[in-house]
Amino acid sequence: MADPAPGLDGVCDERFAEVAARLSANLGTGDELGASIAVVVDGEPVVDLWGGWADQGRTTPWRRDTITNVWSCTKTVTALAALLLVERGLLDVDAPVARYWPRFAASGKEGVLVRHLLSHTSGVSGWERPVTVADVRDVPAATARLAAQAPWWPPGTASGYHLLNYGHLVGELVRRIDGRTLGRFVAEEIAGPLGADFHIGLPDSEFGRVADVVPPPRSGDLVGADPNGVAMKTFTGPPGGAEESWRPEWRRAEIGAANGHGNARSPARIHSVIACGGTLDGVRLLSPRTIDLIFRRQTDGPDLVLGAHLRFGIGFGLPSPAVPCLPPGRICFWTGWGGSVVVIDTERRTSISYVMNNMGTGLLGSDRTVQYVEAAFAALGRRCSGERHLP
Repeated sequence: MADPAPGLDGVCDERFAEVAARLSANLGTGDELGASIAVVVDGEPVVDLWGGWADQGRTTPWRRDTITNVWSCTKTVTALAALLLVERGLLDVDAPVARYWPRFAASGKEGVLVRHLLSHTSGVSGWERPVTVADVRDVPAATARLAAQAPWWPPGTASGYHLLNYGHLVGELVRRIDGRTLGRFVAEEIAGPLGADFHIGLPDSEFGRVADVVPPPRSGDLVGADPNGVAMKTFTGPPGGAEESWRPEWRRAEIGAANGHGNARSPARIHSVIACGGTLDGVRLLSPRTIDLIFRRQTDGPDLVLGAHLRFGIGFGLPSPAVPCLPPGRICFWTGWGGSVVVIDTERRTSISYVMNNMGTGLLGSDRTVQYVEAAFAALGRRCSGERHLP
């Protein structure tokens, strides 16, 4: 392993020196406040870097065990929880959701399939307004509201990104099948066995390690949008800023779409299970057959919420024209608000993750996200597909 670049701690294989150099440079310019990057190949960490500051006042260094809210990268762990139930023969992705959750059939949703929830095509991408973030934190009540709603578009016909309710929907399947809440299931069946420091529902005892995110500049993306359109209803059902994540009530809640806490090391390790064919360090979670479901394409076109041309498999995004710098191949991924990312390359048996506290702008990753992912793939000998259309 090479020594980390100036301003960084951790380890970095010499092949990935450019990853370290880019992170060091961004910390030096102030584009990054604090961040961590991890790359795991064949189950072995080849990059495990961190640096910068955990707070806006620049008084607390980002340490090895610093964690932060990774926003929608949480969805990948939630999807993995569902796939674990599929692996055990307890969940069928082609079955109606109502088989496991009878009340979900209300208001014309009897035809919604499990794979529709996992691929953002259920027609239920948010809550009917009015709804607040406090309402969403009450997971049982918020989930019951979703069961009663009518879909906003014909299920299965298009994707509409399930921004904040993905974990309520998929997590309710986990709870009804297994009996445990999503957060507890992830802790006991995924994070615990793999030794990964990842939490959906953070214990108070861990609050002192959290680097609060710095909100990005306000976006005008919804200016002129149809006030009753799917995008507007999703983004305002509920309205809320990144500052919500600073609240103890947010950290404690089990919001499987958006409030997972970890550093880059933890999602990279968790998703190495997928990269390595379902088994990591003797812990077997999935079979290759279940992993194949991830790459069963469900959508290929404009997303009704994000507006970009997306391709979703079952539980993960797939390379598409809107994705920043992913090479072609058997790759799946997802990003989090502000730029966090998880990428899984099953052909290179590699997982890549980046998390930070200074949130950037961009639809599917910030310009910093692209830099790091591009550098990691260059080290792996893979070229970007060229299907890049950054906002």
